Amino acid sequence: MEAAEFEVKENEAGLRLDLFLVGRLHGVSRSEVKRAIEGGFVSISASPCRQPARRVRAGERVGWAAPVRPLLTPHEIPIPIIHEDDEIVVVNKPAGMVVHPGAGTDGGTLVEGLIRSRTLPVDDDPARPGIVHRLDKETSGILVVAKTEQALSRLKAQFAAREVTKIYLGLVEGRIEEDEGLIDAPVGRDPARPRVMGVTPNGRPAQTAFNVLSRLSAATLLSLQPRTGRTHQLRVHLRYIGHPIVGDPLYGEGGEHMYLHAWRISFLHPKTGKRVRFEAMIPPWFPTHPYEEVPWPGEQAARR
Repeated sequence: MEAAEFEVKENEAGLRLDLFLVGRLHGVSRSEVKRAIEGGFVSISASPCRQPARRVRAGERVGWAAPVRPLLTPHEIPIPIIHEDDEIVVVNKPAGMVVHPGAGTDGGTLVEGLIRSRTLPVDDDPARPGIVHRLDKETSGILVVAKTEQALSRLKAQFAAREVTKIYLGLVEGRIEEDEGLIDAPVGRDPARPRVMGVTPNGRPAQTAFNVLSRLSAATLLSLQPRTGRTHQLRVHLRYIGHPIVGDPLYGEGGEHMYLHAWRISFLHPKTGKRVRFEAMIPPWFPTHPYEEVPWPGEQAARR
């Protein structure tokens, strides 16, 4: 669709302009609609409107003149599969791969690799079918994707209720002397740098538990358990305590690899209701360690 005009119905009156268009333009994300409005591609009753929050009125005619590229294009991309059944697919996302399309992303995403041979359920964003949680581009590791509407709904509910256990591996700069700890600091967007998050007084509550696995000469290998799910939470928290992730291009010194790996995940299977556990193979550039001896949360006490 490149050009269209829609008349606002009585039951649509009062909607934000961007939400009105999302409802009429099937397959177009809200972020893309917002960019089109702000770019001058939308009119109301033949007059340009650049205000996404403007409320539409019954009888108004909303014009759309923005070219719409396909949100998702299936690609043949090698994606390591850890587990797959009728409800879910669990993958080991390679470092450097983007999970779903967005601003500045030109194809080749994990989602586009999955939809080549699967149909994934769409929720509130057509660009993110099946996605119930995310990993940063630079982060490798385990990602659970829903294959049915039931799985999508139930997994999202578990993440919202913090019933999912996630364990990451991180190699950080410097030596951490404490064997374990809890970082409790609010995370919010840096007003001076929109792409960057930080510990801010007005941020959202965030907690990260850590355990030291081994200490190297100038670095420490950690297991990390985020108790909340804020954007860049682990990366921000580790920089906050003075030990940024080795290779982090945004919060550290950068490098060939960012040493953050989503290693383990545990949740209730959306169909059976039974707790399941999955583990993603560790990248070869991580330090040598007897990882198989690291207990899952809750097992430590039993082993002591």
